[in-house]
Amino acid sequence: MLKSSRSIGGAVLALIAWPTVSLAQSDAAPVIDSGATAWMLTSTALVLLMTPGLAMFYGGLVRTKNVLGTMMHSYTAMAIVGVLWAVCGYAMAFGENIMGGWFGWNWKYFMLGGIEDTVINHVPEYVFAMFQGKFAIITPALISGAFAERMRFRGFCVLIALWSLIVYNPLCHWVWAADGFFFQRGAIDFAGGTVVHISSGISALVLALYLGKRRGYPDTAMHPNNLTMTLMGAGLLWVGWFGFNAGSAVSSGQGSAHALTVTQIAAAAGALGWILIEGLKHGKATSLGLASGILAGLVAITPAADVVTPTGAIVLGLLASLVCYFAIQVKNKLGYDDSLDVFGIHGCAGIFGAIGLTFGIRASWVAANTAEGWTVGHQLGVQLMAVATTVVYAAVLTLLIAVLVDKTVGLRLSEVEERAGLDQSLHGEHGYGLLNLN
Repeated sequence: MLKSSRSIGGAVLALIAWPTVSLAQSDAAPVIDSGATAWMLTSTALVLLMTPGLAMFYGGLVRTKNVLGTMMHSYTAMAIVGVLWAVCGYAMAFGENIMGGWFGWNWKYFMLGGIEDTVINHVPEYVFAMFQGKFAIITPALISGAFAERMRFRGFCVLIALWSLIVYNPLCHWVWAADGFFFQRGAIDFAGGTVVHISSGISALVLALYLGKRRGYPDTAMHPNNLTMTLMGAGLLWVGWFGFNAGSAVSSGQGSAHALTVTQIAAAAGALGWILIEGLKHGKATSLGLASGILAGLVAITPAADVVTPTGAIVLGLLASLVCYFAIQVKNKLGYDDSLDVFGIHGCAGIFGAIGLTFGIRASWVAANTAEGWTVGHQLGVQLMAVATTVVYAAVLTLLIAVLVDKTVGLRLSEVEERAGLDQSLHGEHGYGLLNLN
């Protein structure tokens, strides 16, 4: 399988040592590297931490009457997708091609029943499967920010279950499986620019448009209930992202060190970029802007974490803030209600990072991982193909899923329920025990 390193994306993804490698290693007395395993266990916990961090980030941005319902979206994703991943998600994502390569399958991976003794890249395959499962959990949770304050809980549950199976798992297979469509063509997506951020951002936009605006938007003021909690959530996301990116090396060495370094730099550059933009435009910087800049930088570096230099990370982080700030201004002018700017941050920064990385690839990586005759122009074409395919696939499938769920169990809250708020109407609770629920 390592012959895939002829393409510029091959060597990065080959490090993740997909099932073909695990089988070869398990047949020949697998050796477990305790250092790499310890780092991957830590990374798995860090990536899981990101979903509660996301719950805090989103929960602080909605109105008081919707804080618990909004946070429930993230935690419910941990439950539903956590089970689906063990049952069939891992098999669909990392099994061998079936149905023309639409997704994968391997009965050995069904219910994770056949991997208790297998090893991937000197790490127990259980650890690798759980690490990847945390990506599968947070991706549909990200989408929930676009339709905050107006979706039925049962509709959300069915929606994310179908989305995980039909959208996320095939995209994961295309990008990270040895015989995946994007992998074979050399697309670079080290830790999930297309799989996680573009897919969730585009799906978020589709759902926001399909559901329509919150009642009263934009005429009624809809202030965040707790920006302190949002900042705490942003901090947890920043910390968790070290596992997200550096853990994707599936090793404890130079690869993980490089990914961790550029992740830190890009996040800081994104935060600084947003501060500068707001300072120049408004004369003051906001905490929400700072948090948005952190996310913009982190999202943009995700696909590029193994290939760009620290200088490239600074450029990606700064420009990602500019791109996302502009995208949110466009949203405000057009008037659609992507409630918590999922498309504006994750979708736009994901697209920018997946394409922009082409111009910042370090020379040493090119020399070590590309075939003779490789050009920036060729790689740019590959990246554009991967981005465009992801955009179209996620948009079309998400719309079909939304229509199906809407016509069966329903998606949109009634006016009475929406005005009462998610917490009371759907869960019978109040987040803060306050009388004023507006």
